Amino acid sequence: MTHLAPDAKGHYLRELLKTDFTDEQLDVVTAGLSPQLVVAGAGSGKTTVMAARVVHVVAFHGVPSAQVLGLTFTNKAAGQLALSVRAALRKLRPLNESDDTPTVATYHSYAAGIVRDHALRIGREPMTTLLNEAGRWQLAMRVVRNATGPFRWLTWQPPYMATSLLALDGEMAEHLVDADVVRAFDGTFAAQIGALSKRTNRLTACAEAAQARDELLGLVEAYRAEKQRLDLIDYGDQVALAADIARRSDEVCAIERERFAVVLLDEYQDTGVAQRTLLARLFGADHSVTSVGDPNQAIYGWRGASVGNLLRFRDHFGGVGPALPLMTSFRCGGRILDAANALALPLLSSAGANRRPHVEVPPLAAPTGCEEDGEIRVALLDRVDQEAHWVADQIATAVHDEDIAPGKIAVLCRRRVDFPLLHRALVGRGVPVEVVGLGGLLEMPEVADLVAVLRVLVEPTANAALLRLLTGPRWRIGPRDLAALGLRAKRLAAVERAENNGDDVRTALRKATESVDTVEVAALLDAMDTLDGETTDVSAEALARLLTLRTELNEIRASLGQPIVEVAAEVVRRTGLDVELEAETRDVAAARAANLAAFLDHAAQFTGLEGESDLASFLAWLDAAVAAESGLDVGGVSDADTVKLLTVHKAKGLEWDVVAVPGLTDKVFPSARGRSRWTSAAAVLPYPCRGDEADLPRLGGLTTKDLDAFKDECIADDADEERRLGYVAVTRARHRLLASGYWWGATRQQPMGPSQLLTELQALAGAGLGSVVTWADPPDDAANPVAAESIGDTSWPPSFDGAALERRRAAAEQVSRAMAAGIVEQASAELTAAERVEVERWDEESRLLLDELRRRRVAVREVPLPRRLTASQVVVLAHDPDELAMMLARPMPQRPQPQARRGSRFHKW
Repeated sequence: MTHLAPDAKGHYLRELLKTDFTDEQLDVVTAGLSPQLVVAGAGSGKTTVMAARVVHVVAFHGVPSAQVLGLTFTNKAAGQLALSVRAALRKLRPLNESDDTPTVATYHSYAAGIVRDHALRIGREPMTTLLNEAGRWQLAMRVVRNATGPFRWLTWQPPYMATSLLALDGEMAEHLVDADVVRAFDGTFAAQIGALSKRTNRLTACAEAAQARDELLGLVEAYRAEKQRLDLIDYGDQVALAADIARRSDEVCAIERERFAVVLLDEYQDTGVAQRTLLARLFGADHSVTSVGDPNQAIYGWRGASVGNLLRFRDHFGGVGPALPLMTSFRCGGRILDAANALALPLLSSAGANRRPHVEVPPLAAPTGCEEDGEIRVALLDRVDQEAHWVADQIATAVHDEDIAPGKIAVLCRRRVDFPLLHRALVGRGVPVEVVGLGGLLEMPEVADLVAVLRVLVEPTANAALLRLLTGPRWRIGPRDLAALGLRAKRLAAVERAENNGDDVRTALRKATESVDTVEVAALLDAMDTLDGETTDVSAEALARLLTLRTELNEIRASLGQPIVEVAAEVVRRTGLDVELEAETRDVAAARAANLAAFLDHAAQFTGLEGESDLASFLAWLDAAVAAESGLDVGGVSDADTVKLLTVHKAKGLEWDVVAVPGLTDKVFPSARGRSRWTSAAAVLPYPCRGDEADLPRLGGLTTKDLDAFKDECIADDADEERRLGYVAVTRARHRLLASGYWWGATRQQPMGPSQLLTELQALAGAGLGSVVTWADPPDDAANPVAAESIGDTSWPPSFDGAALERRRAAAEQVSRAMAAGIVEQASAELTAAERVEVERWDEESRLLLDELRRRRVAVREVPLPRRLTASQVVVLAHDPDELAMMLARPMPQRPQPQARRGSRFHKW
């Protein structure tokens, strides 16, 4: 034990931990062991305070450190908390490797431990394979494709159905509701509507949504049955099963309560109903639980988080007294904090606040002496492209003139569709930039080109993707030849319909798809397959290019049995995409190559459910990532010294010196796209079936007035979450906030103008918190000037960049002459020792890459036999050694382990 005498107020911690804690921080650290709610604002030092609280309960209350549990959301946050706790405890007493230390984990991993240790109590297997988001998607697609129907109310588009299935399944798991409960509610609801003498169109749509949800429930049940058959669970199942175990076993509750005397819950406003149910069942009833969160940062309602968990903490865990504030922010300058407080003020009187219990959230405050630090710069531009240039200019000045490292700057967007314009503007000014998240990467041109080729490889009717390739800078097929190819495809479709008219079954199928555009049935790819050297309906030059493209695609198809990442890498190599990127200027090449590498990392993590290369499911998953503005945006933020371009949702928990928030435009941010309502969307769980029903808008009746009131409340809740999202964006900035918007977007026919958030920030900047750099007047033009620029004639196919082409040709000619004259060997002799080492390294890397390529192309490969085999593997070995070789070469995906390497190559027997 330390030589210091612990005191109840915790003043000894200042000397022990060498930290100048504020009084409010010490109040939290030294709070008693009764349940305690802490309202902690952005940048208030939560991790440091929780680590100090662990030291205090060990030193002052005598709680063994092994009996402390800390839970948070991400692995990164858990790692940071664990390091802080261990470092703080090391100052209290020397720690040996054998010493017991607190348990710090994510909410999901803790739930997984409960399932692993106690699943047999409810008749479930303790060891199961964990499905990631990609695996969930593949399994859902499999269920949808195998579904037999009949489906009267659902719109049958497999990717859309898979997305809906997963959304409803996730909500049901989050709220611990089974299909029978939902089906019974919807049956009653539809019957009530059916019993009305007069039904409006809105009521009819409500009934149809309930009936569609009934059909969707059948798919959910099939999906869950398939998971159980394959012994698979996902993250939602982990928490739901753990909550079920806790609800059904008093013994498990007693075990966990004895195991952990003190519990710390971080980011509690982001927990869902299942997590709250699990934790309240285990540690409720006056156990020592400290819950830390901020209602103003509750931005994950779309994925099941319930801010009511934080506001109703006393109801679930007990305890008395008000919430303790932790609102001194050590991150942001005082002026930025003042802006954030002003944005959050309307949340206190919102409809949602009136519906939920009140928890006082004091304003954020800067430390003494920092009240005038920081600045906000506000701008309203005429056009969206001008806004991108303004943001890029501000950031380029910070990087090049003010020596602010690019890694200390971020651009936070509400929509991923805004990424390409901002990315081009930044790269054009020599600023290194990194796109964060899969959804953002898909907006980048180089990634879109790669995805287009992958789509053409497996989807015969991928006409849009093929057109992207044909009209791109590589193949440059002109409009006349494209029209000829389209006519050929149309004739093929007509021939097929004529041949099918004599078959009753085929005729019925044809009639069932009569509403489908024929170009979606007759593929341009089919038309390309009919081309030969004698074709005359396209030009000779176009014919040569189309035949070359067809040959290239056929050669790439030979690799479709390989893992997806290898197929993608083969596409990059065969199409010369990597060479094209390298031919760009250095900054542009580096940025685009980084985007391509990040996408390949995502492809490497998308493993087939049973080891197969499921490229079709991967592409459907990408479609879902594009469709979901907030969800499915997987991928972390790297430590590279680059400006980060990401969505506000992904920025939660992060901070930078300079933060730009573009797009603060009417109907963009705040977004006009609210969340779907259960009365109109089958994929949404009815609010009366949810565990947080009391905190949600209520449908009071079936009159038009009732429906309008319900809709208005839902819109108000969406607006509150958008405002909280704006609050989160502002509080990411340490020293400078760049806030901007525009009048004219790329497609709107009417001017848009500043959003309410930007208008408020303009007023705050004018009141002394910063500066209004520029503020464009409302436009006089009746037409959108951005759209008008695309009306005039442009050359198509686009011409080459003549200057760049000449540079490449000159460089190639110099290399050719040097090789022919033997200058390369002469130059090699003049290299310094360091240069020779570098060249030798290049040679060695080239040799290894070529060897790897040769090994991939070997038809027969050997698989080493493991020293140990399971009983089932022994049986397979006895009956079919080749089958065992395939199992070993492509094993089932296992539970992810830290630092586990994915996509390892195996060899066939």
